[in-house]
Amino acid sequence: MKQNHPKKVRDLVDGVLLLDKPVGFSSNDALIKAKRVLNAKKAGHTGTLDPFATGLLPLCFGEATKFSQDLLEADKAYDTTVHLGQTTDTGDTEGEVIDTRDVNVTLEQIHAVLAQFRGPIKQVPPMYSALKRDGKPLYEYAREGITLEREARDVTIHKLELIAYDAPFLKLSVTCSKGTYIRVLGQDIGEALGCGAHLNALRRTQVGALTTEHMITLEELVAHAAPLTLLSPVDALLSSFPAVQLNAELAKRFLNGQRLALGKEPSVSVPAGQGRVRVYLDAKLLGTAILGEYSILQPERLIAFVAE
Repeated sequence: MKQNHPKKVRDLVDGVLLLDKPVGFSSNDALIKAKRVLNAKKAGHTGTLDPFATGLLPLCFGEATKFSQDLLEADKAYDTTVHLGQTTDTGDTEGEVIDTRDVNVTLEQIHAVLAQFRGPIKQVPPMYSALKRDGKPLYEYAREGITLEREARDVTIHKLELIAYDAPFLKLSVTCSKGTYIRVLGQDIGEALGCGAHLNALRRTQVGALTTEHMITLEELVAHAAPLTLLSPVDALLSSFPAVQLNAELAKRFLNGQRLALGKEPSVSVPAGQGRVRVYLDAKLLGTAILGEYSILQPERLIAFVAE
């Protein structure tokens, strides 16, 4: 007779884990593992890293998931190794080699080519990507041997620097806008050099204002006696936004979704300019808001547990 085991009760966990994703894990695999260790009820990540890539993968738990979209939109930084002379069907080490060419390039040529890719550029998304066509990821078409037309997208390479060149390996540091595929950048650099290329290694070092400084490996998370203490607070995701401090009465109105005319409140220091801000009562994050004309504060995303 089949036994019905009681469903495990998950905890309400709020915070951000800066995970150093290992090679071989998909971003979702890493998230599931961390969620299990923390026994968290709700979790999400802030932008996919390919299985062969490592580095900074911010994981959001509980109330932090409300603000993960801001990191999806944020600039990102990477260290990468480009293998010149070999092209693969996936653009990285996980694919099959489909072309091999001699590598005869000088440092002068490398610097000239890198200059071509700085600033706004157009980039065709790879077939081996999670972008969808008719509800189906492109990588599924690619695995079936089908290549579809893809429209070039506008991205921006804010920084592209040569770290080292030890033929055929080109080590680069890249800072780029959202939507940039470093695999495609590596391939395009290889084509511009006339020898083709694929990514040999990729490590993400920054997402928005978050850096590798407080990263934790999965092994460290699993081995830690009190893993919840490794979480950063929810507002770690919002550090680039100006802060607004409200008094208790204004905080109550804010949490009820009311717009606040801060220009009429002498007790509130209003940041210069307009745009998104993070809102506090003392040290408690209440949520985010849009600061508009005439210092009108419009609630945006609210922290649920504060209102309880």
